[in-house]
Amino acid sequence: MIRVTRKVEFSAAHFYHNPNLSAEENRRIFGKCNNPHGHGHNYVLEVTVAGEPDPTTGMVLDLTELKALLQREVSDRMDHRHLNYEVPELSGQIPTCENIAAAIWKLLEPKIARGKLDRVRVYESPDLFADCTAGSNGDRA
Repeated sequence: MIRVTRKVEFSAAHFYHNPNLSAEENRRIFGKCNNPHGHGHNYVLEVTVAGEPDPTTGMVLDLTELKALLQREVSDRMDHRHLNYEVPELSGQIPTCENIAAAIWKLLEPKIARGKLDRVRVYESPDLFADCTAGSNGDRA
């Protein structure tokens, strides 16, 4: 099995807030990330597809199609958006790195035409990322 990874970047704003917690609890748990005006990140997304190379092309999947899929399903949806308010796939969720990775998995997984989605990795910063894989994505809403 071969794994192929494509990387894209997008910029977005978000904040962390759980409406079931008091204002004090939200501030204590989320700190400066609880600022209701939000803050931004330059996210880096890595999408890995696994499979066997096609004998004719030598590729696991058409990389041009994967690039277009990432543009349509991720960049067009999330780039320069406020994740709390403008991305329906994150509605009702705290837009953590973990939840963003799971939402992207759900967007991409049924649309991978060749090979199988193996991993979605979202970097919120150079030293913080979350992975969503076939065993970890569950049936999250």
